[in-house]
Amino acid sequence: MRTLKVISALLSYPTPDLQAAADEMRTVLDADNVVPAAARARLYALIADIEGRDIYDAQERYILLFDRMRSLSLHLFEHVHGESRDRGQAMVDLIQVYEAGGFSPTASELPDYLPLFLEYASTRPAREALELIGQPGHVIAALQERLEKRSSPYAAAFAALVAMAGARLDPKVLDALRAEPDFEPDDLEALDAAWEEEEVIFGPGAAADDCGRDALSARLRAARRPAPDMPPPAPAPKPIISTPLTRQNAAGQA
Repeated sequence: MRTLKVISALLSYPTPDLQAAADEMRTVLDADNVVPAAARARLYALIADIEGRDIYDAQERYILLFDRMRSLSLHLFEHVHGESRDRGQAMVDLIQVYEAGGFSPTASELPDYLPLFLEYASTRPAREALELIGQPGHVIAALQERLEKRSSPYAAAFAALVAMAGARLDPKVLDALRAEPDFEPDDLEALDAAWEEEEVIFGPGAAADDCGRDALSARLRAARRPAPDMPPPAPAPKPIISTPLTRQNAAGQA
């Protein structure tokens, strides 16, 4: 699904090449026709904004939004695991998913970087791709709200993803994400406090509080492990991202 490739590009660090690809991105959005008209119009506006902006201004804005502010981080696990021990294993699991799908990222970004995740989703069949982007739906919706609050044109990319996925969002999960600190980029003292290293908790209870948030599953490896004295189950597709309900059901069946 090439539309996801376009959104991936729009959420990447702005470059002159990205600006030069504006017409091509519009053509892809029209040809795919998978984004609702209202959301697509907003994507056109984002493309025009990036295309027409001074490149250094565009790059500075991007850094202030996504690289400086933890609440707007494009690394999905930042909003799920923070600095907990689970984050490392989740990274390993996601890399294995990419490799199993024949996807070999050339970028040096971490595997949970949203543009990279969208690039992977763009290589999958349409139905699977939409299911994939729906799995971190709560995080994507929360990021959209924070960008809307700032009247940022980048909110259009997240609005398009939410509209495409059509996932049902749990208000309680969204409320938990909304409760996270969300500072402005010029509040240096608050930003320093937000980026202080969190305590890494080991042992029982290390992942006891997920706040009910969607996660790029850190449990894929455990789910594939057979019970003692039982033969391995036949391979079956598993979601990359699991909801709390999915995890509870899996635990009850174990």
